[in-house]
Amino acid sequence: GIDAPAVDQLCIDEHADVWTCGMEARDQLSKLIGGKPVHCDDIGVDPTYKKRRLGVCKIEGDPTNLSQVLVQKGYALNVETSATGRFKPDEATARDNRAGLWKGCFVAPRDFRAARKDGALLGNACPANRDTQIRDALFPADLPMPASCNIKGKYAVRARVTGNVGIYHLQACRSYPGLSNPDRWFCSEEDAQAAGFRRAYNCRPPKGK
Repeated sequence: GIDAPAVDQLCIDEHADVWTCGMEARDQLSKLIGGKPVHCDDIGVDPTYKKRRLGVCKIEGDPTNLSQVLVQKGYALNVETSATGRFKPDEATARDNRAGLWKGCFVAPRDFRAARKDGALLGNACPANRDTQIRDALFPADLPMPASCNIKGKYAVRARVTGNVGIYHLQACRSYPGLSNPDRWFCSEEDAQAAGFRRAYNCRPPKGK
């Protein structure tokens, strides 16, 4: 029922500086969990990315919904289609308090994942006279690699043949060294596949292995 930034998403802070909001959102979730066991109830397939599933997750023995807490802290957005607006009050409070992502300027995580550079700018620090500069910063030509997330992703029309939006390349792939300026970075193949990317064909292991 929420939409949180991918680890490679960038945002603008209240001082107009670029910050790695996706990594910060991930770190905030890790702090909330604190190494405790988590239980997730599967509520079905994501209507946009079929290899991704939606769920409601709570720390074992704690009734608190982790999704709701992330929205309250400003590190995730309410998703109307899957949450029927149940976290809208939490999102409004986070926005009014300039919490998390809302302190600066950003695009919705779904717009970042879709490379929708003309998506709505959100947050409390999005001056209209800097629209072009902000979008260039949020979607840089050379997207920095998050620590330990070295799988390169590139949007590709030919990937649509297999129902995907792009192709990912592992370090062991022949195509990896020559692929400059990736559109996305992923920490695991599961992350890449959940985002709608398929593995590059030159990464496939030889037959019989």
